[in-house]
Amino acid sequence: MSNKTSRDEQRFTEDVARLLTPWGVPPVAARLYGYLLLCPRPVSLDQITESLGISKSSASVAARLLESYTLARRHSEPGTKRALYAVADDYEAMVRQQNRLLDALAGQLNAGAEIAASKAASARLREMADFYRVMRGAMEDAMSRWTRGRRRQ
Repeated sequence: MSNKTSRDEQRFTEDVARLLTPWGVPPVAARLYGYLLLCPRPVSLDQITESLGISKSSASVAARLLESYTLARRHSEPGTKRALYAVADDYEAMVRQQNRLLDALAGQLNAGAEIAASKAASARLREMADFYRVMRGAMEDAMSRWTRGRRRQ
């Protein structure tokens, strides 16, 4: 993708941002993710700032946030300290991270069920914990099916 984004690329980037912001992804990070999805190779913060019209500090903060979400990866440029960013292609890492969260949440909900003052609250917390465990299992199964399908290709 060139430094100047086309109208269709801008629309795609904004549409990705509109989808991600209700999930709690900050708007600049969501736009950056949409932009990185279209980039064929890692890009510098300078390229990001020029293409998205954001400050370098905003681009840096957004890129580091996407790294923490496992949605982006930092690359180094040989001979410089300059960081380059690309969309992450390890989808399984994203799911593993979400599964760890679901496990922790289920455990915390069960702990709450043990100390809840009412049977109704305790039952609700146990049900929520069961729901998160089932979702975690479903994601694990889906990831296994996806991985097997990729191996066959």
